[in-house]
Amino acid sequence: MPTRPSRRLEVVPNPHPTRDYEITMTAPEFTCVCPLTAQPDFATIRIRYVPDQHLVELKSLKLYLWSYRDEGAFHEDVVNRILEDFVAAAGPRWLEVVGDFSVRGGIKTEVRAVHGKRPELG
Repeated sequence: MPTRPSRRLEVVPNPHPTRDYEITMTAPEFTCVCPLTAQPDFATIRIRYVPDQHLVELKSLKLYLWSYRDEGAFHEDVVNRILEDFVAAAGPRWLEVVGDFSVRGGIKTEVRAVHGKRPELG
Protein backbone atom coordinates (compact mmCIF):
# COMPACT_ATOMS: atom_id res chain seq x y z
CA MET A 1 0.00 0.00 0.00
CA PRO A 2 1.39 3.46 -0.84
CA THR A 3 2.55 5.89 1.82
CA ARG A 4 1.34 9.00 0.05
CA PRO A 5 -2.12 10.59 -0.05
CA SER A 6 -4.76 8.63 -1.95
CA ARG A 7 -8.44 9.12 -2.75
CA ARG A 8 -9.03 5.36 -2.80
CA LEU A 9 -10.75 3.81 0.21
CA GLU A 10 -9.90 0.11 0.43
CA VAL A 11 -12.33 -2.35 1.97
CA VAL A 12 -12.01 -5.77 3.56
CA PRO A 13 -14.73 -8.38 4.17
CA ASN A 14 -16.79 -7.90 7.32
CA PRO A 15 -16.18 -11.02 9.47
CA HIS A 16 -19.66 -10.58 11.07
CA PRO A 17 -21.98 -9.38 8.27
CA THR A 18 -25.17 -10.71 9.90
CA ARG A 19 -24.68 -8.70 13.12
CA ASP A 20 -25.42 -5.02 13.61
CA TYR A 21 -22.47 -3.42 15.39
CA GLU A 22 -21.00 0.06 15.34
CA ILE A 23 -17.47 1.15 14.51
CA THR A 24 -16.18 4.58 15.56
CA MET A 25 -13.05 6.18 14.14
CA THR A 26 -11.61 9.57 15.09
CA ALA A 27 -9.03 11.50 13.08
CA PRO A 28 -7.95 14.48 15.23
CA GLU A 29 -5.37 15.84 12.77
CA PHE A 30 -7.46 16.47 9.65
CA THR A 31 -6.35 19.42 7.52
CA CYS A 32 -7.71 21.06 4.40
CA VAL A 33 -7.39 24.54 2.89
CA CYS A 34 -9.95 27.32 2.66
CA PRO A 35 -10.76 27.72 -1.06
CA LEU A 36 -11.12 31.50 -0.70
CA THR A 37 -8.11 32.45 1.43
CA ALA A 38 -5.80 29.42 1.07
CA GLN A 39 -5.51 29.41 4.88
CA PRO A 40 -5.30 25.97 6.51
CA ASP A 41 -8.38 24.58 8.25
CA PHE A 42 -7.94 22.04 11.05
CA ALA A 43 -10.58 19.59 12.24
CA THR A 44 -11.34 16.41 14.06
CA ILE A 45 -13.20 14.04 11.75
CA ARG A 46 -15.41 11.48 13.51
CA ILE A 47 -16.80 8.57 11.55
CA ARG A 48 -19.33 6.14 13.00
CA TYR A 49 -20.85 3.36 10.97
CA VAL A 50 -22.70 0.07 11.04
CA PRO A 51 -21.05 -2.10 8.40
CA ASP A 52 -22.79 -4.43 5.99
CA GLN A 53 -20.57 -6.68 3.85
CA HIS A 54 -17.38 -4.60 4.05
CA LEU A 55 -15.19 -2.67 6.49
CA VAL A 56 -13.01 0.27 5.49
CA GLU A 57 -9.34 -0.58 5.91
CA LEU A 58 -7.80 1.92 8.34
CA LYS A 59 -4.54 2.73 6.57
CA SER A 60 -6.46 3.55 3.39
CA LEU A 61 -8.71 5.83 5.46
CA LYS A 62 -5.64 7.61 6.85
CA LEU A 63 -4.22 8.13 3.34
CA TYR A 64 -7.64 9.21 2.06
CA LEU A 65 -8.04 11.86 4.76
CA TRP A 66 -4.46 12.99 4.16
CA SER A 67 -5.36 13.66 0.50
CA TYR A 68 -7.41 16.70 1.57
CA ARG A 69 -4.38 18.42 3.14
CA ASP A 70 -3.57 20.68 0.17
CA GLU A 71 -7.03 20.88 -1.37
CA GLY A 72 -9.26 23.91 -1.19
CA ALA A 73 -12.70 22.89 0.06
CA PHE A 74 -15.47 24.29 2.21
CA HIS A 75 -16.19 22.45 5.46
CA GLU A 76 -19.66 21.37 4.34
CA ASP A 77 -18.31 19.97 1.09
CA VAL A 78 -15.49 18.04 2.77
CA VAL A 79 -17.82 16.25 5.20
CA ASN A 80 -20.35 15.35 2.51
CA ARG A 81 -17.64 14.11 0.11
CA ILE A 82 -16.16 11.90 2.84
CA LEU A 83 -19.63 10.46 3.45
CA GLU A 84 -20.29 9.86 -0.26
CA ASP A 85 -16.89 8.24 -0.88
CA PHE A 86 -17.26 6.02 2.21
CA VAL A 87 -20.73 4.86 1.11
CA ALA A 88 -19.49 4.17 -2.44
CA ALA A 89 -16.57 2.10 -1.15
CA ALA A 90 -18.09 0.16 1.76
CA GLY A 91 -21.88 0.32 1.43
CA PRO A 92 -22.56 0.58 5.19
CA ARG A 93 -26.02 0.09 6.66
CA TRP A 94 -25.63 3.41 8.45
CA LEU A 95 -22.92 6.07 8.47
CA GLU A 96 -22.37 9.37 10.22
CA VAL A 97 -19.48 11.73 9.45
CA VAL A 98 -18.85 14.73 11.70
CA GLY A 99 -16.31 17.43 10.92
CA ASP A 100 -15.50 19.41 14.05
CA PHE A 101 -13.50 22.34 12.63
CA SER A 102 -11.29 24.56 14.77
CA VAL A 103 -12.11 28.21 15.33
CA ARG A 104 -11.13 30.48 12.46
CA GLY A 105 -12.21 34.08 12.11
CA GLY A 106 -13.95 33.76 15.47
CA ILE A 107 -16.32 31.03 14.23
CA LYS A 108 -16.28 27.34 15.10
CA THR A 109 -17.99 25.01 12.64
CA GLU A 110 -19.34 21.50 13.10
CA VAL A 111 -20.81 19.70 10.09
CA ARG A 112 -22.71 16.39 10.38
CA ALA A 113 -23.84 14.23 7.45
CA VAL A 114 -25.71 10.92 7.72
CA HIS A 115 -26.45 8.02 5.39
CA GLY A 116 -29.16 5.43 6.03
CA LYS A 117 -31.17 4.59 9.14
CA ARG A 118 -29.24 3.64 12.25
CA PRO A 119 -30.18 0.12 13.42
CA GLU A 120 -31.01 -0.52 17.06
CA LEU A 121 -27.98 -2.14 18.66
CA GLY A 122 -28.03 -4.65 21.47
